[in-house]
Amino acid sequence: MVATGFAIASLFIAAAFGKPMARSMKVHETREGVPSGFSVKAAASPDQTLKLRIALTQSNFPELESRLYDVSTPSSANYGKHLSKAEVNELVAPTQESIDAVNAWLAENDITATSTTSTGSWLSFEVPVSKANELFDADFTVFTHDDSGMEAVRTLSYSIPAELQDHLDLVHPTITFPSPNSHLPVFASPFKGDLASNQTLTSRAVPSSCKSTITPACLQALYGIPTTKATQSSNKIAVSGFIEQFANQADLKTFLTKLRTDLSSSTTFTTQLLDGGSNSQSGSQAGVEANLDVQYTVGVATGVPTVFISVGENFQDGDLEGFLDIVNFLLDEDAPPAVMTTSYGQDESTISRNLANTLCNAYAQLGARGVSILFASGDGGVSGSQSQSCRTFVPTFPSGCPFMTSVGAVTGISPEAAASYSSGGFSNYFAAPSYQTASIKTYLSALGSTNSGKFNTTGRGFPDVSAQGSNFEIVVDGQAELVDGTSCASPSFASVVGLLNDRLVAAGKSPMGFLNPFLYSSAGAAALNDVTSGSNPGCSTNGFPAKAGWDPVTGLGTPNFAKLLSAVGL
Repeated sequence: MVATGFAIASLFIAAAFGKPMARSMKVHETREGVPSGFSVKAAASPDQTLKLRIALTQSNFPELESRLYDVSTPSSANYGKHLSKAEVNELVAPTQESIDAVNAWLAENDITATSTTSTGSWLSFEVPVSKANELFDADFTVFTHDDSGMEAVRTLSYSIPAELQDHLDLVHPTITFPSPNSHLPVFASPFKGDLASNQTLTSRAVPSSCKSTITPACLQALYGIPTTKATQSSNKIAVSGFIEQFANQADLKTFLTKLRTDLSSSTTFTTQLLDGGSNSQSGSQAGVEANLDVQYTVGVATGVPTVFISVGENFQDGDLEGFLDIVNFLLDEDAPPAVMTTSYGQDESTISRNLANTLCNAYAQLGARGVSILFASGDGGVSGSQSQSCRTFVPTFPSGCPFMTSVGAVTGISPEAAASYSSGGFSNYFAAPSYQTASIKTYLSALGSTNSGKFNTTGRGFPDVSAQGSNFEIVVDGQAELVDGTSCASPSFASVVGLLNDRLVAAGKSPMGFLNPFLYSSAGAAALNDVTSGSNPGCSTNGFPAKAGWDPVTGLGTPNFAKLLSAVGL
């Protein structure tokens, strides 16, 4: 009776003064020190408003992961039987218990949050810094990026009530820091060149010009990619567009007129807008990255409809700058494109483990729906998404995520060799998935003590595959340019997948979906051209050498369309 009376009295006092009862707090995420390249400027103003987002714990992700592999593994009886939107949502939507618990805590603190996803997995609200510090036992501070002068209000640690540990996945942005280079297109500085003259594929012999300039004809010859037009309008390729990189229709017309004379020059793409995005058709605003990605999907995946998704600046996912928004956008569609290619990325260490895991799990949801997700691996060799000074190797994100396909780059045509800039290595956040463990074991055995101590030997390895990545001819504002990078490789490989999907759908089968279990199978690996020379230097080392079989610079190798077609049962 005494204890009960005390509890009632405490509640009365709390109500009288408008303050919630104290809860037992537990550190939820923390970062060891200020990230490299940033400095502390000052304490954040108590009155500054922060837009925070809470991710709730997904209800049954282990079951989703199990079903993802079930529908993606060729030896499974359920291979190709992809899940519906409703089935995926049922597995990942937070429980009502989690929703109620987190909202009750917020209500105690006079906060009303807004759900930003159809499953209710993300909540958004705004509070002043003073309130955020109190709510999360945090110390929000103004940090400055030394080179760019960019400022960000972040904390190095935050806590949540202990009883919410199983209900609340993460709070963002808190310990994740922005990176000025995180979403730059991963291509080398382009240089001007003359437009090639009417190059079309006349035979399977690789044109000699491909030694210095890669065009659609080169990729068709090198990889046996067909020029016959796709027939299935339901099968689409999505191209991700960020940081106001706009795909120009006039440039595409010029590109096709010069380099795909067998294809109507009026062939174009459709556009979807997200987060206040736009797609200016002014030639002066044509984006090198956007044009590259669209020209080498429309121009290589003959007849496969291409959708350019232009993500604006009104992000709902903070420092992810639309990466999570675009996935949630596609997950909300009843029939998302069967392939998505993205030529952007960042260093894995720039984001928190929880946030990386949340985005990775979102890719698993798309994969379960039958979407193939491809990302350029990056252009810094073993030093990350861009070349930088380092002592230990820097893995890139999202290439370390096991639920997507990372694409590295090769150069040269006879034979192909690893491109020196091709990012590759092993994740520090994600363990090696089961489909890859044998390949990694074989490679590490052959590698021996080389680079010992500079990478995580138990991490997920990347890239998974590769394609040509140097001297790609594109058109920007009416002028020819040659560009390099894994940005070239990802849309090229995505085009191969798009054409395979066209044949599968025409035969009454499902599109390929999550690719990796197939690619690492004996049939899938045998349908790729193994690349065994070259390396990806960085961090004052020669990086990883390409070797027979999978390696962390060229993956399993480059595509062979005829063999891949046979491997998928056609």
